[in-house]
Amino acid sequence: MSGSPTDVLGGHRIVPVVVLDDPARADALGSALVTGGLPVAEATFRTPEAAAVLRRLADTDELVVGAGTVLTARQVDEALEAGAKFIVSPGLSAAVVRRCQEAGVPVVPGISTPSEIMQALDLGLDTVKFFPAEANGGLPTIKALAAAFPQVRFMPTGGITVDTAPAYLAHPSVAAVGGSWMVAGDLLRDERWDEVASRCAASTALYAHDSLQPELRGATA
Repeated sequence: MSGSPTDVLGGHRIVPVVVLDDPARADALGSALVTGGLPVAEATFRTPEAAAVLRRLADTDELVVGAGTVLTARQVDEALEAGAKFIVSPGLSAAVVRRCQEAGVPVVPGISTPSEIMQALDLGLDTVKFFPAEANGGLPTIKALAAAFPQVRFMPTGGITVDTAPAYLAHPSVAAVGGSWMVAGDLLRDERWDEVASRCAASTALYAHDSLQPELRGATA
């Protein structure tokens, strides 16, 4: 199997979770992410054009693109054909994990319980997506799970805001967080690419220090 999820992310600890239904906007979005210094994207398979969006994003120089909301082994194949460098699922599917392992691509399955973590460990994984993070107790739950499973790294996603992200990132068991405040639906719809780049630039500071950019306060994942 190829590198771990954290290796693929190249040191970036915030993953923009992109929901885009128009491939024609993917080029501008990719450029904005790179310009903002956050050249990572999880393109979710939630729209009919998801594979086309992923393909266009993957063509952007310097951008590492993964596929999110992958539910089946067939979708793994579709995502890899489109250029995905990592796979993210909302839940834990042995079929999805094994297909990724066969293909040599990092996979981050979603978990919310100790039993699911044990299943992930049985499948040879040590990095999982804690999802939906806020709805499942947020950082206090991660702290409790980390105490029982110190070998596991978490990538919480779901309901995380720019205000709560630093606390997650400060925990040693958290490898990265997924969020959409820098790629919010209204920004993509209105083609506010400068704002996307600005929010990306401000977001990268969240895991360097605790200060927050005033323009991001209140933004949610």
